[in-house]
Amino acid sequence: MSRRALLVGINQYDHVSSLGACVADVQAIDELISFHANQSRNFDTRLLTSPGIKPVTRATLRAAWDDLFTGFNGDVLFYFSGHGATTSTGAYLVTQEGTSGDPGLAMDDLVNLANKSNARTVLLIIDCCFSGSTGNLNPFQNGGMEKTLLREGVTILAASRSNELSMEVNGHGVFTNLILGALRGGAADVRGRVSAASIYAYAEAALGAWDQRPMYKSHAAHLEPVRLCDPKVDDNTLRELVIYFPTADHEFQLDPTFEETNLKAAKPENVAIFKKLKQYQIAGLVRPKVGTDLYWSAERSGFVLLTDLGKFYLQLVQLGRL
Repeated sequence: MSRRALLVGINQYDHVSSLGACVADVQAIDELISFHANQSRNFDTRLLTSPGIKPVTRATLRAAWDDLFTGFNGDVLFYFSGHGATTSTGAYLVTQEGTSGDPGLAMDDLVNLANKSNARTVLLIIDCCFSGSTGNLNPFQNGGMEKTLLREGVTILAASRSNELSMEVNGHGVFTNLILGALRGGAADVRGRVSAASIYAYAEAALGAWDQRPMYKSHAAHLEPVRLCDPKVDDNTLRELVIYFPTADHEFQLDPTFEETNLKAAKPENVAIFKKLKQYQIAGLVRPKVGTDLYWSAERSGFVLLTDLGKFYLQLVQLGRL
């Protein structure tokens, strides 16, 4: 399935204060999502930056949105780093020529395009003030309550609540900096898959009660990976779980022949299995029945058990879903 991404970063504004990290945000996101960790192609990206080749005006961004969503049935990602604004008519992404009275493009317009598109999945990542407004229905029409309407396949990651500011620190937006860490592998599962949900979990855990509060909104039937990082355990090795653990409660017995430092007793075939068990342990899939060290379990002919996470992956293998 083909994937395309539009990444927008606006540092330079004509009528409101300029920012310092937005272009760097876009460049860093581009570097990570263009390719998976194994260097296979991920998203085909287009960048709009200010300063850049041409101003990122309302007309320029709207045309880019149309190009992004029109006639495409693959996976779409839109990222914005810049100013956000609210007025009596709603919330806006501020374009380069925006003013306090006429900020730019409505967040509602972006979500409407996503909802009406034929894209298989749409991920909107918005790092600006008031970004939590993205996807919200007009509160004046909903008794003052914030409600979101998304069609299946659309997900929003927003840097802050609808009434909060979003900050820059150390050359990046606070939220984007956390997204970068997540995409580098901080939010990857055992197989190296980074999803929008795991990105959000990673980011929100790092922000405290006094910090901006990121928002996650999704109508998704599947958690598609945003990026594939290096797996803790590759799929072929995961499939071998069923060899060593035919049932979830099976206890795999070790003995000194599994430990390669036992030069006289060690058996090459058992040493190879032991290395896989160590890999499983590092990934949180197995544990010694007694103690915490597999070395001593081997020396004392102890047993190895699956953790709950290990039982989950065993089930995936048994069901043919991995």
